[in-house]
Amino acid sequence: MIPMRARDTAEQHRVATPLELFFDLFFVVAVGAAAAQLHHAVAEKHLATGLVGYAIVFFAIYWAWLGYTWFASSYDTGDAFFRLMTLVVMAGIVILAAGVPKLFVQDFTLGVTGYVVMRVAMVIFWLRVAADDPPRRKTALRYAVGTTVVQLFWVGFLLVPAEWKLAFFVIGAIGDMVMPVYAELAGRTPWHPHHIAERYGLFTIIVMGENVLALVGAVSEGAYWLAGSALVVVFAIWWLYFDPPTPEILRSNRDAIPWGYGHLVILGSVAAIGAGIEVGFDPEAHVSALVKSMAVAVPVAVFVLTTWFLHIRPHGYGRRDDLCFVVAAVLVLLAAFTPVAVPLIAVIMALLVAATALLRAPRSSYPHSAHP
Repeated sequence: MIPMRARDTAEQHRVATPLELFFDLFFVVAVGAAAAQLHHAVAEKHLATGLVGYAIVFFAIYWAWLGYTWFASSYDTGDAFFRLMTLVVMAGIVILAAGVPKLFVQDFTLGVTGYVVMRVAMVIFWLRVAADDPPRRKTALRYAVGTTVVQLFWVGFLLVPAEWKLAFFVIGAIGDMVMPVYAELAGRTPWHPHHIAERYGLFTIIVMGENVLALVGAVSEGAYWLAGSALVVVFAIWWLYFDPPTPEILRSNRDAIPWGYGHLVILGSVAAIGAGIEVGFDPEAHVSALVKSMAVAVPVAVFVLTTWFLHIRPHGYGRRDDLCFVVAAVLVLLAAFTPVAVPLIAVIMALLVAATALLRAPRSSYPHSAHP
Protein backbone atom coordinates (compact mmCIF):
# COMPACT_ATOMS: atom_id res chain seq x y z
CA MET A 1 0.00 0.00 0.00
CA ILE A 2 1.12 3.55 -0.70
CA PRO A 3 1.62 5.52 2.54
CA MET A 4 -1.32 7.86 3.07
CA ARG A 5 0.57 11.10 3.47
CA ALA A 6 -0.39 14.67 2.74
CA ARG A 7 -0.64 15.67 -0.89
CA ASP A 8 0.89 18.89 -2.16
CA THR A 9 -1.63 21.73 -1.82
CA ALA A 10 0.06 23.49 -4.75
CA GLU A 11 0.14 20.44 -7.01
CA GLN A 12 -0.16 21.44 -10.65
CA HIS A 13 -2.96 20.13 -12.88
CA ARG A 14 -4.82 18.47 -9.99
CA VAL A 15 -8.12 17.25 -11.43
CA ALA A 16 -10.96 14.93 -10.45
CA THR A 17 -10.18 11.26 -10.95
CA PRO A 18 -12.40 8.70 -12.74
CA LEU A 19 -13.07 7.17 -9.31
CA GLU A 20 -14.35 10.50 -8.00
CA LEU A 21 -16.63 10.90 -11.00
CA PHE A 22 -17.94 7.36 -10.47
CA PHE A 23 -18.42 8.21 -6.79
CA ASP A 24 -20.54 11.26 -7.65
CA LEU A 25 -22.76 9.16 -9.92
CA PHE A 26 -23.87 7.06 -6.97
CA PHE A 27 -24.65 10.12 -4.89
CA VAL A 28 -26.74 11.78 -7.57
CA VAL A 29 -29.07 8.78 -7.52
CA ALA A 30 -29.76 9.53 -3.86
CA VAL A 31 -30.28 13.22 -4.67
CA GLY A 32 -32.79 12.23 -7.36
CA ALA A 33 -34.67 10.05 -4.88
CA ALA A 34 -34.83 12.93 -2.39
CA ALA A 35 -36.12 15.37 -5.04
CA ALA A 36 -38.74 12.87 -6.18
CA GLN A 37 -40.05 12.43 -2.66
CA LEU A 38 -40.18 16.20 -2.16
CA HIS A 39 -42.20 16.52 -5.37
CA HIS A 40 -44.71 13.90 -4.20
CA ALA A 41 -45.00 15.43 -0.74
CA VAL A 42 -45.77 18.91 -2.11
CA ALA A 43 -48.18 17.51 -4.71
CA GLU A 44 -50.06 15.59 -2.01
CA LYS A 45 -50.32 18.64 0.28
CA HIS A 46 -47.83 17.27 2.83
CA LEU A 47 -45.61 20.31 2.65
CA ALA A 48 -44.33 20.39 6.25
CA THR A 49 -43.45 16.70 6.44
CA GLY A 50 -42.00 16.86 2.92
CA LEU A 51 -39.66 19.73 3.78
CA VAL A 52 -38.52 18.05 7.01
CA GLY A 53 -37.91 14.76 5.21
CA TYR A 54 -36.05 16.50 2.41
CA ALA A 55 -33.82 18.38 4.85
CA ILE A 56 -32.98 15.16 6.70
CA VAL A 57 -32.22 13.19 3.56
CA PHE A 58 -30.21 15.92 1.86
CA PHE A 59 -28.12 16.49 4.97
CA ALA A 60 -27.21 12.80 5.11
CA ILE A 61 -26.35 12.69 1.40
CA TYR A 62 -24.35 15.87 1.35
CA TRP A 63 -22.48 15.33 4.59
CA ALA A 64 -21.25 11.92 3.50
CA TRP A 65 -20.20 13.40 0.14
CA LEU A 66 -18.46 16.35 1.83
CA GLY A 67 -16.52 14.19 4.27
CA TYR A 68 -15.12 11.94 1.55
CA THR A 69 -14.45 14.73 -0.96
CA TRP A 70 -12.32 16.88 1.33
CA PHE A 71 -10.49 13.79 2.60
CA ALA A 72 -9.73 12.64 -0.95
CA SER A 73 -8.45 16.10 -1.83
CA SER A 74 -5.93 15.72 0.97
CA TYR A 75 -5.02 12.03 0.91
CA ASP A 76 -6.08 10.31 -2.32
CA THR A 77 -3.34 7.75 -2.93
CA GLY A 78 -5.15 5.95 -5.74
CA ASP A 79 -3.95 2.55 -4.50
CA ALA A 80 -6.05 -0.58 -4.08
CA PHE A 81 -6.86 0.17 -0.43
CA PHE A 82 -8.09 3.66 -1.24
CA ARG A 83 -10.23 2.37 -4.09
CA LEU A 84 -11.75 -0.44 -2.06
CA MET A 85 -12.68 1.83 0.85
CA THR A 86 -14.19 4.30 -1.61
CA LEU A 87 -16.33 1.48 -2.97
CA VAL A 88 -17.51 0.81 0.59
CA VAL A 89 -18.66 4.43 0.84
CA MET A 90 -20.47 4.01 -2.48
CA ALA A 91 -22.18 0.86 -1.18
CA GLY A 92 -23.37 2.90 1.80
CA ILE A 93 -25.02 5.52 -0.42
CA VAL A 94 -26.86 2.73 -2.25
CA ILE A 95 -28.33 1.62 1.08
CA LEU A 96 -29.18 5.21 2.00
CA ALA A 97 -30.81 5.89 -1.38
CA ALA A 98 -32.94 2.77 -1.00
CA GLY A 99 -34.15 4.10 2.35
CA VAL A 100 -35.05 7.60 1.13
CA PRO A 101 -38.81 6.97 0.77
CA LYS A 102 -38.93 5.57 4.31
CA LEU A 103 -36.96 8.51 5.69
CA PHE A 104 -39.76 10.80 4.50
CA VAL A 105 -42.15 8.92 6.78
CA GLN A 106 -39.71 8.92 9.72
CA ASP A 107 -38.50 5.32 9.29
CA PHE A 108 -34.77 5.78 9.76
CA THR A 109 -33.45 2.21 9.89
CA LEU A 110 -32.23 1.80 6.31
CA GLY A 111 -31.12 5.41 5.97
CA VAL A 112 -29.06 5.38 9.17
CA THR A 113 -27.54 2.03 8.22
CA GLY A 114 -26.32 3.41 4.90
CA TYR A 115 -25.01 6.57 6.54
CA VAL A 116 -23.11 4.68 9.23
CA VAL A 117 -21.52 2.39 6.61
CA MET A 118 -20.19 5.45 4.78
CA ARG A 119 -18.92 7.12 7.90
CA VAL A 120 -17.27 4.02 9.34
CA ALA A 121 -15.30 3.78 6.10
CA MET A 122 -14.09 7.31 6.80
CA VAL A 123 -12.97 6.27 10.29
CA ILE A 124 -10.80 3.59 8.71
CA PHE A 125 -9.38 6.17 6.30
CA TRP A 126 -8.48 8.53 9.14
CA LEU A 127 -6.87 5.78 11.23
CA ARG A 128 -4.61 5.02 8.30
CA VAL A 129 -3.67 8.69 8.03
CA ALA A 130 -2.87 8.70 11.76
CA ALA A 131 -0.46 5.84 11.14
CA ASP A 132 1.11 7.18 7.92
CA ASP A 133 1.23 10.97 8.40
CA PRO A 134 2.84 11.76 11.78
CA PRO A 135 2.68 15.59 11.42
CA ARG A 136 -1.11 15.37 11.21
CA ARG A 137 -1.68 12.41 13.51
CA LYS A 138 -3.50 14.48 16.11
CA THR A 139 -5.89 15.87 13.48
CA ALA A 140 -6.49 12.41 12.02
CA LEU A 141 -7.19 10.88 15.43
CA ARG A 142 -9.65 13.65 16.22
CA TYR A 143 -11.46 12.88 12.99
CA ALA A 144 -11.44 9.14 13.67
CA VAL A 145 -12.60 9.38 17.29
CA GLY A 146 -15.10 12.16 16.63
CA THR A 147 -16.67 10.36 13.68
CA THR A 148 -16.90 7.15 15.73
CA VAL A 149 -18.65 8.90 18.60
CA VAL A 150 -21.18 10.53 16.29
CA GLN A 151 -21.89 7.21 14.55
CA LEU A 152 -22.55 5.57 17.90
CA PHE A 153 -25.03 8.37 18.50
CA TRP A 154 -26.75 7.59 15.17
CA VAL A 155 -27.02 3.91 16.05
CA GLY A 156 -28.59 4.85 19.38
CA PHE A 157 -30.84 7.30 17.53
CA LEU A 158 -32.73 4.34 16.09
CA LEU A 159 -33.94 3.50 19.61
CA VAL A 160 -35.26 6.99 20.33
CA PRO A 161 -39.10 7.25 20.55
CA ALA A 162 -40.75 8.68 17.44
CA GLU A 163 -41.83 11.90 19.14
CA TRP A 164 -38.20 12.70 19.98
CA LYS A 165 -36.69 11.71 16.64
CA LEU A 166 -36.54 15.18 15.10
CA ALA A 167 -34.91 16.79 18.13
CA PHE A 168 -32.30 14.05 18.35
CA PHE A 169 -31.65 14.29 14.62
CA VAL A 170 -30.78 17.96 15.05
CA ILE A 171 -28.37 17.06 17.86
CA GLY A 172 -26.70 14.42 15.70
CA ALA A 173 -26.44 16.78 12.72
CA ILE A 174 -24.83 19.44 14.90
CA GLY A 175 -22.38 16.84 16.19
CA ASP A 176 -21.44 15.88 12.63
CA MET A 177 -20.88 19.54 11.71
CA VAL A 178 -18.91 20.49 14.81
CA MET A 179 -16.57 17.50 14.62
CA PRO A 180 -14.52 18.63 11.55
CA VAL A 181 -14.09 22.11 13.01
CA TYR A 182 -12.76 20.60 16.23
CA ALA A 183 -10.45 18.23 14.34
CA GLU A 184 -9.02 20.97 12.11
CA LEU A 185 -8.03 23.00 15.16
CA ALA A 186 -5.25 20.47 15.67
CA GLY A 187 -3.87 21.22 12.20
CA ARG A 188 -5.31 21.92 8.78
CA THR A 189 -5.68 18.98 6.42
CA PRO A 190 -3.90 19.56 3.08
CA TRP A 191 -6.89 20.00 0.77
CA HIS A 192 -6.22 21.42 -2.68
CA PRO A 193 -8.23 24.60 -3.49
CA HIS A 194 -8.39 24.04 -7.25
CA HIS A 195 -9.32 20.40 -6.79
CA ILE A 196 -12.04 21.26 -4.27
CA ALA A 197 -13.45 23.95 -6.56
CA GLU A 198 -13.60 21.47 -9.44
CA ARG A 199 -15.20 18.76 -7.29
CA TYR A 200 -17.93 21.13 -6.14
CA GLY A 201 -18.48 22.41 -9.66
CA LEU A 202 -18.87 18.89 -11.00
CA PHE A 203 -21.25 17.90 -8.23
CA THR A 204 -23.30 21.05 -8.79
CA ILE A 205 -23.66 20.16 -12.47
CA ILE A 206 -24.71 16.62 -11.59
CA VAL A 207 -27.32 17.91 -9.13
CA MET A 208 -28.60 20.23 -11.87
CA GLY A 209 -29.32 17.08 -13.84
CA GLU A 210 -32.50 16.86 -11.73
CA ASN A 211 -33.58 20.16 -13.24
CA VAL A 212 -32.91 18.88 -16.75
CA LEU A 213 -35.03 15.79 -16.09
CA ALA A 214 -37.82 18.04 -14.86
CA LEU A 215 -37.58 20.16 -18.01
CA VAL A 216 -37.88 17.07 -20.19
CA GLY A 217 -40.93 16.02 -18.20
CA ALA A 218 -42.54 19.42 -18.68
CA VAL A 219 -42.07 19.23 -22.44
CA SER A 220 -43.44 15.68 -22.50
CA GLU A 221 -46.57 16.85 -20.67
CA GLY A 222 -47.05 19.76 -23.07
CA ALA A 223 -46.27 22.40 -20.42
CA TYR A 224 -44.26 24.43 -22.91
CA TRP A 225 -44.43 27.80 -21.17
CA LEU A 226 -43.30 26.21 -17.93
CA ALA A 227 -40.52 24.29 -19.69
CA GLY A 228 -39.24 27.32 -21.59
CA SER A 229 -39.30 29.57 -18.56
CA ALA A 230 -37.69 26.97 -16.32
CA LEU A 231 -35.00 26.41 -18.95
CA VAL A 232 -34.00 30.08 -18.68
CA VAL A 233 -33.91 29.75 -14.89
CA VAL A 234 -31.65 26.69 -15.11
CA PHE A 235 -29.32 28.45 -17.56
CA ALA A 236 -29.15 31.44 -15.20
CA ILE A 237 -28.35 29.22 -12.23
CA TRP A 238 -25.46 27.69 -14.12
CA TRP A 239 -24.18 31.11 -15.20
CA LEU A 240 -24.37 32.70 -11.78
CA TYR A 241 -22.66 29.81 -10.00
CA PHE A 242 -19.83 29.28 -12.45
CA ASP A 243 -19.08 32.89 -13.40
CA PRO A 244 -16.69 33.69 -10.52
CA PRO A 245 -13.39 31.77 -10.16
CA THR A 246 -13.79 29.75 -6.98
CA PRO A 247 -10.21 28.78 -5.97
CA GLU A 248 -9.24 32.36 -5.16
CA ILE A 249 -11.72 32.53 -2.27
CA LEU A 250 -10.56 29.24 -0.72
CA ARG A 251 -7.50 30.51 1.05
CA SER A 252 -7.83 28.87 4.47
CA ASN A 253 -10.19 26.87 6.67
CA ARG A 254 -11.71 30.14 7.80
CA ASP A 255 -12.88 30.69 4.23
CA ALA A 256 -13.42 27.11 3.18
CA ILE A 257 -15.45 25.71 6.08
CA PRO A 258 -18.38 28.19 5.80
CA TRP A 259 -18.22 27.85 2.01
CA GLY A 260 -18.28 24.06 2.14
CA TYR A 261 -20.94 23.86 4.85
CA GLY A 262 -23.10 26.43 3.05
CA HIS A 263 -23.23 24.29 -0.06
CA LEU A 264 -25.66 22.10 1.84
CA VAL A 265 -28.21 24.87 1.21
CA ILE A 266 -26.97 25.80 -2.26
CA LEU A 267 -27.10 22.26 -3.60
CA GLY A 268 -30.29 21.44 -1.70
CA SER A 269 -32.04 24.41 -3.30
CA VAL A 270 -30.81 23.45 -6.77
CA ALA A 271 -32.27 19.94 -6.46
CA ALA A 272 -35.49 21.36 -4.97
CA ILE A 273 -35.98 23.56 -8.05
CA GLY A 274 -36.36 20.40 -10.12
CA ALA A 275 -38.99 19.11 -7.71
CA GLY A 276 -40.83 22.43 -7.95
CA ILE A 277 -40.87 22.30 -11.74
CA GLU A 278 -42.33 18.80 -11.59
CA VAL A 279 -45.09 19.96 -9.27
CA GLY A 280 -45.98 22.61 -11.84
CA PHE A 281 -46.89 20.11 -14.57
CA ASP A 282 -48.02 17.18 -12.41
CA PRO A 283 -51.68 16.47 -13.34
CA GLU A 284 -52.16 14.76 -9.99
CA ALA A 285 -50.89 17.71 -7.96
CA HIS A 286 -54.05 18.97 -6.31
CA VAL A 287 -52.55 22.14 -4.92
CA SER A 288 -53.23 25.79 -5.62
CA ALA A 289 -51.49 27.82 -8.29
CA LEU A 290 -49.76 29.76 -5.52
CA VAL A 291 -48.25 26.58 -4.06
CA LYS A 292 -47.03 25.54 -7.50
CA SER A 293 -45.46 28.95 -7.98
CA MET A 294 -43.85 28.95 -4.54
CA ALA A 295 -42.44 25.46 -5.19
CA VAL A 296 -40.21 27.10 -7.80
CA ALA A 297 -39.83 30.60 -6.38
CA VAL A 298 -38.67 29.65 -2.88
CA PRO A 299 -35.75 27.37 -3.88
CA VAL A 300 -34.70 29.83 -6.61
CA ALA A 301 -34.66 32.69 -4.09
CA VAL A 302 -32.75 30.55 -1.58
CA PHE A 303 -30.23 29.65 -4.27
CA VAL A 304 -29.74 33.30 -5.25
CA LEU A 305 -29.20 34.48 -1.68
CA THR A 306 -26.96 31.67 -0.47
CA THR A 307 -24.89 31.60 -3.67
CA TRP A 308 -24.38 35.35 -3.42
CA PHE A 309 -23.51 35.28 0.28
CA LEU A 310 -21.11 32.32 0.23
CA HIS A 311 -19.87 32.01 -3.32
CA ILE A 312 -19.96 35.48 -4.91
CA ARG A 313 -19.80 38.15 -2.17
CA PRO A 314 -16.29 37.07 -1.04
CA HIS A 315 -14.94 38.14 -4.44
CA GLY A 316 -15.72 41.76 -3.55
CA TYR A 317 -17.45 42.79 -6.76
CA GLY A 318 -19.01 45.75 -4.98
CA ARG A 319 -22.23 46.96 -3.41
CA ARG A 320 -24.12 47.28 -6.67
CA ASP A 321 -23.39 43.68 -7.55
CA ASP A 322 -24.45 42.58 -4.06
CA LEU A 323 -27.64 44.63 -4.28
CA CYS A 324 -28.58 42.93 -7.55
CA PHE A 325 -28.71 39.55 -5.83
CA VAL A 326 -30.71 40.73 -2.84
CA VAL A 327 -33.24 42.57 -5.00
CA ALA A 328 -33.52 39.63 -7.39
CA ALA A 329 -34.25 37.21 -4.54
CA VAL A 330 -37.02 39.46 -3.21
CA LEU A 331 -38.52 39.92 -6.69
CA VAL A 332 -38.47 36.16 -7.30
CA LEU A 333 -40.52 35.60 -4.15
CA LEU A 334 -42.96 38.37 -5.10
CA ALA A 335 -43.30 36.87 -8.59
CA ALA A 336 -44.91 33.80 -7.04
CA PHE A 337 -48.01 35.88 -6.28
CA THR A 338 -48.58 36.75 -9.95
CA PRO A 339 -50.43 34.63 -12.54
CA VAL A 340 -47.27 34.34 -14.63
CA ALA A 341 -44.90 33.36 -11.84
CA VAL A 342 -42.36 31.11 -13.57
CA PRO A 343 -42.05 33.22 -16.75
CA LEU A 344 -41.54 36.28 -14.55
CA ILE A 345 -38.95 34.46 -12.46
CA ALA A 346 -37.15 33.59 -15.70
CA VAL A 347 -37.07 37.27 -16.68
CA ILE A 348 -35.74 38.28 -13.25
CA MET A 349 -33.00 35.65 -13.38
CA ALA A 350 -32.01 36.65 -16.92
CA LEU A 351 -31.81 40.29 -15.85
CA LEU A 352 -29.68 39.31 -12.85
CA VAL A 353 -27.22 37.56 -15.16
CA ALA A 354 -27.14 40.55 -17.50
CA ALA A 355 -26.73 43.07 -14.68
CA THR A 356 -23.87 41.23 -12.97
CA ALA A 357 -22.14 40.63 -16.31
CA LEU A 358 -22.24 44.36 -17.06
CA LEU A 359 -21.11 45.36 -13.58
CA ARG A 360 -18.15 42.98 -13.70
CA ALA A 361 -17.14 43.80 -17.28
CA PRO A 362 -13.60 45.18 -17.66
CA ARG A 363 -13.59 48.96 -17.75
CA SER A 364 -10.88 49.16 -20.39
CA SER A 365 -11.22 48.41 -24.08
CA TYR A 366 -9.62 45.48 -25.87
CA PRO A 367 -5.87 45.12 -25.33
CA HIS A 368 -3.76 46.94 -27.89
CA SER A 369 -2.19 44.73 -30.51
CA ALA A 370 1.56 44.27 -30.46
CA HIS A 371 1.58 44.73 -34.22
CA PRO A 372 0.89 47.94 -36.10
